[in-house]
Amino acid sequence: MRKPTHRHEAMPLPDTELDLDRLPIHIAIVMDGNGRWAKRRSLPRMAGHRAGAENIRRIVECCIQFKIPYLTLFAFSTENWTRPVKEVRGLLTILGEVLEHETPTLITEGVRVCHFGRQDRFPPHLVQAIQAATTQTALNTRLTLNICFNYGGRVELVDAVRQIVNAGIPAEQIDESVISRYLYTHNMPDPDLIIRTAGEQRLSNFLVWQSAYSEYWFTPCYWPDFDLPEFRRALLDYSTRLRKFGKTPEQILHSNRKTDH
Repeated sequence: MRKPTHRHEAMPLPDTELDLDRLPIHIAIVMDGNGRWAKRRSLPRMAGHRAGAENIRRIVECCIQFKIPYLTLFAFSTENWTRPVKEVRGLLTILGEVLEHETPTLITEGVRVCHFGRQDRFPPHLVQAIQAATTQTALNTRLTLNICFNYGGRVELVDAVRQIVNAGIPAEQIDESVISRYLYTHNMPDPDLIIRTAGEQRLSNFLVWQSAYSEYWFTPCYWPDFDLPEFRRALLDYSTRLRKFGKTPEQILHSNRKTDH
């Protein structure tokens, strides 16, 4: 892994063509490095957050181009409320603006918007913007875009357990499938690939249940600079991996041969 440089320099793209049959179904991204991106340019942190918000459109377009049906973006964690009040307010404002300005385009592009996280601390106008975006795009099927805002993996599990208890499900009937049914991601596949930008190599309470068998890809690139070549690099790396799910490589290869026939 290269150390982040003063300015991200993209490595040359390999000539290898992507195997479209080996691309992930669900990609999740920890969008990290907005503040550092701004600092390197002597800009205020909010300029970095706005640049990061602008980049969401580019990555959504990448997913549509490569026919990735699910994209989950980690935008604001339950721990991020401890940041300076001015920055938190700015992030809430940006989310509202993005939803308002981008929803018409998302409708046209066939993108369904979902929100993962609690909304109890949001101002009423932001709750309305979230509800409007999710309702207006609910029937779209080209890409499901999950926005994790005020999201925490452990909080999600707490919410799931509370719902299971409220539903009166007996303890002996609770298994992995029951828990999965009460998560924010119910009726969605678990992420195949989790990408984290800005050189950090940790999960940070993101999709802690769903990531049990995810592949990880880390890049020193700050989120506002994460572009099509870098996205393609992640897909290419993923396509070369053998996902065993507890089996041996020989079992996987034998199963693949049977499928091919």
